[in-house]
Amino acid sequence: MREILVRNTDLSEATPILAVTEASLAEVLAGLGQSAGNWCAVNDFSGRPSSCLLIPSAEGSGATVLFGVEETGLPHPFALGAIVGSLPKGDYSLADGFPDPEQAALGFALSAYRFEQYVTPSRKIRRLGVGKDVDLDRIGIVLDGVKLARDLINTPANDLGPEELAAAVAALFEKHGGAGRVVVGEDLLDENFPMVHAVGRASSRAPRIADFTWGEASNPKVTLVGKGVIFDTGGLNLKPGSSMSLMKKDMGGSANVLGLASMIMAAKLPVRLRVIVPCVENAVSGNAFRPGDILSSRKGLSVEIGNTDAEGRLILGDALALADEESPDLMIDMATLTGAARVALGPDLPPYYTHDEGLAEDIAVMAEAAADPLWRLPLWQPYMKYLDSKVADINHINTSGAGFAGSITAALFLSRFVENTESWIHFDIFGWTPADKPGKPAGGEAQGIRCLFDLISERYSSAQ
Repeated sequence: MREILVRNTDLSEATPILAVTEASLAEVLAGLGQSAGNWCAVNDFSGRPSSCLLIPSAEGSGATVLFGVEETGLPHPFALGAIVGSLPKGDYSLADGFPDPEQAALGFALSAYRFEQYVTPSRKIRRLGVGKDVDLDRIGIVLDGVKLARDLINTPANDLGPEELAAAVAALFEKHGGAGRVVVGEDLLDENFPMVHAVGRASSRAPRIADFTWGEASNPKVTLVGKGVIFDTGGLNLKPGSSMSLMKKDMGGSANVLGLASMIMAAKLPVRLRVIVPCVENAVSGNAFRPGDILSSRKGLSVEIGNTDAEGRLILGDALALADEESPDLMIDMATLTGAARVALGPDLPPYYTHDEGLAEDIAVMAEAAADPLWRLPLWQPYMKYLDSKVADINHINTSGAGFAGSITAALFLSRFVENTESWIHFDIFGWTPADKPGKPAGGEAQGIRCLFDLISERYSSAQ
């Protein structure tokens, strides 16, 4: 997607995109000539926000694109992205005075994304020229991270297994000079990752955990943990077919973590970055873990299994315990964890959980500024009783029988594995866009990571 945006000066010929309002349309048309006014009248174009019209020149080639905005600016930060699919291939440019040019350019490029690994690539390429007021370097870093996350989520599980996901972590860190290791199969037991092993052992593709670092050891420690369930059948609590069809996206937490890590390393932020991704397939076989089993964990807690379809929090428990052992300055985990989060907030608004009030406020402010919607939900301690077990230290699902507060109780379960880290935040993401929206083509989606990139950039760059 980075190649979609170029400097205006690098385009020899480009069709300008002019922002108009319903009030300013007549003045703009007066400058374009009578034929432009006639064309608008024929096409019933009034300058309504988010509407657009390509006005051909007298020679028949595209001359100008009119795009409707509100008096206060863009109707949505990524509104310009809505017109990408309707434009002919070619070069375009934002006219002088176009409102919010950086957000407009980002929306255009985000909407131009296509996952074409398994199809003949489209030759309908559209580029957008921008002025010096747009930070192309930073936007390019963001676009690369978003593309990485989307590509990983969109890749089917037959081509993206635990081995391939761990390899993607290694490849990203090697690209930027980082290093790490991958613990595989039975070695997980030897190195005390019993829940990762239990969840992934039924698959013919061995479970593993990838643990990689980058940056100077003396810098503030930022640790990212991502759920890497490459496909979730539900295990012995087998999902129905309708619930299984999108389960290639159950590694969306790890994909988003890698997208964020890509941004951090490409921007050379002054942090010591660590990424931990448990990579498993939740499959069914004779040695699959069962409801009623009691698992040990890296933290030392015994965990009663209430439902094998709640496997993500188990592998995250071991990974969070590992991350917590070095008390990072900031620890972030991301996971496609619960359907309850989608019932509460829908697919576009992921909830986040933290005890750190300052961090929570910063996230809220930056999410709105970045048009990267997030919503805080509480780590409501009275609900911890829903995880009580009569035979183990904790049950990993709500045992009340009522099914209340599914996303909150999942977050509370994870919190039991974080003891030393003061600034920990959990994101229960969907990782998918069901239908095309401005800046969000249908399919795998990066959620929260543009906001988090801004947060980490501001928090630690200013500390130097």
